Amino acid sequence: QVQLVESGGGLVQAGGSLRLSCAASRGTLSSYAMGWFRQAPGKEREFVAAISWSRGSTYYADSVKGRFTISRDNAKNTLYLQMNSLKPEDTAVYYCAPRVYYSGTYYSRSDYNYWGQGTQVTVSS
Repeated sequence: QVQLVESGGGLVQAGGSLRLSCAASRGTLSSYAMGWFRQAPGKEREFVAAISWSRGSTYYADSVKGRFTISRDNAKNTLYLQMNSLKPEDTAVYYCAPRVYYSGTYYSRSDYNYWGQGTQVTVSS
């Protein structure tokens, strides 16, 4: 079982950047495709980005495409999310998780499990 810890969130002005990290305190991330999701107050948790376990293929929500970059360092057992040109609507708690089921697509929240505790990102206008 994988245990994850997200970090790197904070308060930033619109147009700024943050880099989120997701480190495994238990388990090996290299065996999994990994995803980032976010949840704003009063809203459902939504897909942000994913990366495959083998060739490093990446997938993004339309709302973040061109601004966010997902990457992984298997040697460090860590997943990253570089967020540039941040907007107030990016404000949310950001979560990482491994894709452990293959019933849907990379965008399907139900395919992911063993969520971290999340890290808060707040973008001020």
